[in-house]
Amino acid sequence: MTVEPTWHLALALGLLVALAVVVSWRARLGIGRQVVIATLRAILQLGVVSLIVVTAIQHLWSSVLFVSVMFAIGTYTTCKRTGVRRAWPWTALAMAAGVLPVLAIIFGTRVAPLNGFSLIPIGSIVVGNMMTGHTLAGRRLFSELRDNIPTYEAALSVGLERAAAIGLVTENKAVEALVPTLDSTRTVGLVTLPGAFVGVLLGGGSAVQAGAAQVLVLVGILVGQTLTVSTAHQLMKRAKLLPPDLKERLRP
Repeated sequence: MTVEPTWHLALALGLLVALAVVVSWRARLGIGRQVVIATLRAILQLGVVSLIVVTAIQHLWSSVLFVSVMFAIGTYTTCKRTGVRRAWPWTALAMAAGVLPVLAIIFGTRVAPLNGFSLIPIGSIVVGNMMTGHTLAGRRLFSELRDNIPTYEAALSVGLERAAAIGLVTENKAVEALVPTLDSTRTVGLVTLPGAFVGVLLGGGSAVQAGAAQVLVLVGILVGQTLTVSTAHQLMKRAKLLPPDLKERLRP
């Protein structure tokens, strides 16, 4: 599928954004302005990134640099979304715990060649999904902790250490950050045909090659998010990765 930057594209985007704004207004969601800003940012950013990728993809070193910048932006974004800006080194550690092993296995086994044409698309997909997994985990677990301060304090009162008391509140909720990816993996081909699959087909690859590429991406995302969410959860239990208000309230 090829989409040309013509007035047809401008019309389609305008109608889509207008529809979202109207629905947001009618449903009182309050995100109409955010939809417009997000769309404008996407247009600008993709335009600039497209020019950069053309250059970066030609060399391995520039591809590594490009993915590293994406990782830094992803870390900043999830820190902002979860309210842990001061704990960005721990956020970076949690994301790296998911990104590095997955990329090491993919390129170490030579299932994909280690060059810019493989590193940038695979690396960007993995980094983006680690950011999403970390954000979902942070928002869900921090909300759970705020709602269950009495449970945490009761756990401390019976002699539990801080890490164990936090874990008592969050242990059964961490997995919820993985539900969207688990569902995507379970239903691939039945409910959705993801981008990697369609991209390989449209690029002239066979259905078998498209399926292999998509399985690699989906399993990589699932494993990476499992590592990221698990690492983030352990850091939360040790009070390393907490927003300021929880760090103050969850005293040992």
